[in-house]
Formats: sequence, C-alpha cells, structure tokens
Amino acid sequence: MTHIPCAKPRGGLVAQAARTRRSNYAYARGPRGCAATRQRAPDGKTDQETTVPKSRVRSKAVYTPPPRSAKAQVSPRWLVPAMLGSLLIGLAWISLFYITGGTNTAQSAIGSWNLVIGFGFIITGVALATKWR
Repeated sequence: MTHIPCAKPRGGLVAQAARTRRSNYAYARGPRGCAATRQRAPDGKTDQETTVPKSRVRSKAVYTPPPRSAKAQVSPRWLVPAMLGSLLIGLAWISLFYITGGTNTAQSAIGSWNLVIGFGFIITGVALATKWR
C-alpha cells in the first residue's frame, strides 16, 4: 500500500483514530487521515448530487383522531356530596380520635381501629373523586 502525502498533517485524537483505522471516521476521511477529495463541478462548486444519491421521501400515514362520543358524560348528582361527605367524615373521625385521646364513648370500644375506619372513609372519598366528570 502506498502512502499518499497530505497537504496539511492533522493532529489530535480523531486523526490518530483515523490513522489506525479503528473507527468509521477513517473511511469518511481520505488516505491516512487526510481530508477526502471532493469532485468539483465545472463552475467550481462541490457537486454532491453525483457523489451522494438523493434519499427517497417516505410517505407517512395521516393521523386520524378517534371519533368523539355523541353525548358528554356527566356524573350523577349524588356523587359530589357523597365524595365530600366521605372525605370530611374520615377527617373528622381521625381528628376526633386524636383530640379526645380515644376516650370518647363511641371510639373507646374499638381502640386503634378508629384509624382504619377514618382512612376507610377517606379512601372511599378518593375513589369517588376518580368517577367525577
């Protein structure tokens, strides 16, 4: 293999990789790290159409949104009062348990299960909130 001298020697890691031919960069460059020569058109400009073929344009499918439902969904009238009532009852149950220290006659019999009852009301309120439209 004969060595073709460059007009200007290149330095740095990229040129070193090109000289050792361990990367694809070496094939994009000319021999031994020199700049690749481009063909010139008669008017002096670079003629890329003859060296690089034009890529084909792929046709893409036109996006069609799904059809909208004819009638807008409305939540039932009881949903919002039930949701707010459940959230507030759960909050009041847990607050009352902590404020009174569990000495209230209704809450003293079930002990720490008061927290489960209060959080049960709150979780029910959150579940109803997901159905609200």
